Amino acid sequence: MSPLGKSTISTPTMRLEGLVALVTGAGRGLGEASAFALAQAGAEVILVSRTIDELNIVAEQISSGGGQAQSMCCDVTSKKQIKELMSAIPRLDILINNAGMNIPEPFFDVTEANFDAICGLNLKSVFMVSQAAARRMVDGDLGGSILTISSQMGHVGATNRSVYCATKHGVEGLTKALGVELASHRIRVNSIGPTFMETPMTKPFFENREFREDTLNRLPLGHLGRLEDIMGAVVFLSSPAAALITGTSLLIDGGWTAQ
Repeated sequence: MSPLGKSTISTPTMRLEGLVALVTGAGRGLGEASAFALAQAGAEVILVSRTIDELNIVAEQISSGGGQAQSMCCDVTSKKQIKELMSAIPRLDILINNAGMNIPEPFFDVTEANFDAICGLNLKSVFMVSQAAARRMVDGDLGGSILTISSQMGHVGATNRSVYCATKHGVEGLTKALGVELASHRIRVNSIGPTFMETPMTKPFFENREFREDTLNRLPLGHLGRLEDIMGAVVFLSSPAAALITGTSLLIDGGWTAQ
């Protein structure tokens, strides 16, 4: 007999049938991968970004694979558009905050415009979208999961990434605070901290041979991340299998931060 007094114990499901998931920045990169992962796990996925043509391509690919997806255009730095987006969806169970940006440059060269742009998308928009999504989840009284695609740079520092690191550390603090504050509403809040991934955003960086070699030397596993490397974590943290996990970060960093 098990400690629970039963002859068998069932593993909690990681299936997401009947749930609605919203993914920001879903037209490419980590957002696209997250959308595919959630759809393949059975969720109905709402794809969000400012570029509707990219979203439609992703939605068509998900649909052709037997999944459910719809595209909705929204600038997540606009509180008005976020409010309109939340009003237009029938329910919300899962939010994936993925939209983000980076402008690598020396600390002394950072302009106020670049500072505002990075902070506005990487931190302020995450706060505003999470706030609106949490309200939608509370209205539905079904609980939910909020997951932010953060970065290993939310746990360490790096040259030429002062603003990016500041925003990602901010995301990690926000994750902890919301994990505590929203727990009474049965809303779990977590983040994922990927290492350098091969995405359209990072591709130009790795065309610099010195940067690529330095990055690989800092990864104990010896290779860059692939989009597929985050997909299982997105599904797990969004699913009932992660029912007791909130206010924390899952690092998918090839061992970068373990050193």
